[in-house]
Amino acid sequence: MTAYVFPGQGAQYPGMGKELYKKYSLARELFEQANKILGFRITDIMFNGTEEDLMQTRVTQPAIFLHSVVLVRLLGKHFHADAVAGHSLGEFSGLVANGALAFEDGLKLVHMRALAMQKACELVPSTMAAILGMDDKVIEEVCDQIDDIVVPANYNCPGQVVISGTETGVYKAMEVLAEKGARRTVKLSVGGAFHSPLMEPAREELSKAIATTSFNRPSCPVYQNVTARPVTDPGEIRKNLIDQLTSPVLWTQTVQHMIADGITKFVEAGPGKVLQGLIRKIDRSVEAESLVLAESNS
Repeated sequence: MTAYVFPGQGAQYPGMGKELYKKYSLARELFEQANKILGFRITDIMFNGTEEDLMQTRVTQPAIFLHSVVLVRLLGKHFHADAVAGHSLGEFSGLVANGALAFEDGLKLVHMRALAMQKACELVPSTMAAILGMDDKVIEEVCDQIDDIVVPANYNCPGQVVISGTETGVYKAMEVLAEKGARRTVKLSVGGAFHSPLMEPAREELSKAIATTSFNRPSCPVYQNVTARPVTDPGEIRKNLIDQLTSPVLWTQTVQHMIADGITKFVEAGPGKVLQGLIRKIDRSVEAESLVLAESNS
């Protein structure tokens, strides 16, 4: 059984999507449609922008979503997935891939989500940090004990958890975890505290947008970040997408559940190879590869 997985923020790189635009007429159509929907030429930033340009949340999220969805659309009838999953933002790409969301609706939600998250980041000085080589339980206990907002935000793979919260909370947690024997603590270059209670204002905004967006029954289950379990019910998909903003991304648990349910091959659709690396660290017995396209159809 094969699952398609979709990356989140951090997978972007300058020039992303440029080759697809050049080679495939369908890619050009989708990219131009996205420029119209967004009201600015995101393709100019993707193809010619700097790393810094691409790091703005309002650009990063739609850019990665676009790259992923274009790749899957180019597969056409050759897209056969027994399940999909996405890391944070990637969940939206997965929901377009399995038909739960229309392309236009998915892009509008991602754009709105990015703007709402950027706005929430500006309210309180906040950040995220990767904690390497430390047991999940110890990280959870340390976060609980700190007298400031700091929570586990991404369970990426065994020995790699990202924490999120106020700058003070994250720095305190990094200090305590280093003392307790973490192999490394690395502050991340992000706009703020994603997947923490500080994203509540963004969650409220996204909730309103999702309420007015139409969701279909998907062609295959989506394993969602909030529960790490397969979901096909549109109502449940909506609820989990909203809760995702203030809840941790249970990526390790998601991959483990997918393997337990019979998935033996993971195909990463989108920029970079971040998820393949994480999947191999979670379980070396499964295949993990990038989506490769046939020759140009333009």
